[in-house]
Amino acid sequence: MLPEFELSCSEFERYSIRLDKEKYEKLDFYAEFLVEYNNKVNLTALTEPRDILVKHFIDSAAVMNYVEIPSNSSIIDVGTGAGFPSVPLKIFRPDLKLTLLDSLDKRITFLKQLCNKLGIEAEFIHGRAEDVAKLPEFREKFDYSCARAVANLSVLSEYCIPFVKVGGSFISLKGPNEEVEAASSAISVLGGEIVNITDYLIAGDGRRLIEIRKKSQTPPKYPRNSAQIKKKSL
Repeated sequence: MLPEFELSCSEFERYSIRLDKEKYEKLDFYAEFLVEYNNKVNLTALTEPRDILVKHFIDSAAVMNYVEIPSNSSIIDVGTGAGFPSVPLKIFRPDLKLTLLDSLDKRITFLKQLCNKLGIEAEFIHGRAEDVAKLPEFREKFDYSCARAVANLSVLSEYCIPFVKVGGSFISLKGPNEEVEAASSAISVLGGEIVNITDYLIAGDGRRLIEIRKKSQTPPKYPRNSAQIKKKSL
């Protein structure tokens, strides 16, 4: 499914990421299974091999270049969809303790099957972030949360920061024109502080990674329900 091993290695090396044969085989299976499953559940608009390689797998793994994630860190991928960025990250960093959260049960079913076939250990949660983040077993329990989503940073922060321990971080993967300053007040209210904004290119397309460090506990009333969030962002 993916371009042959040597070509795929070359693509990864452009971004200073080393791809070995074992990881390639897992990613190759991932790509094939993704495209096959996509025929019955809408998971991705990208189905060409090189697009999947670069715009899903390299885009996800590139997080390692910009955030120093300690060994054995716990990470929750909020609104994970088809598993991006966290499942490719787990393939490159098997030590990570992974939790996958999505509101659509069909996506969680896909991810369970995928991870089982790849031998990847993970916890799977079917639910809405604003509900799950209020549960004691998940609230402020993770070293990192992450999201690769189209919602603005203020909204994403309200969904994602409550999952993070004080001292941990929320990693947001956005497009190049994300208005970071507009979200600064919301981030502060939620107990966070922007510590890293990195702009880079993946296959010529602009990317912006924003790391938000958790400085203090998130007030209990956050996240609000989705209707309140949509009506008025922080």
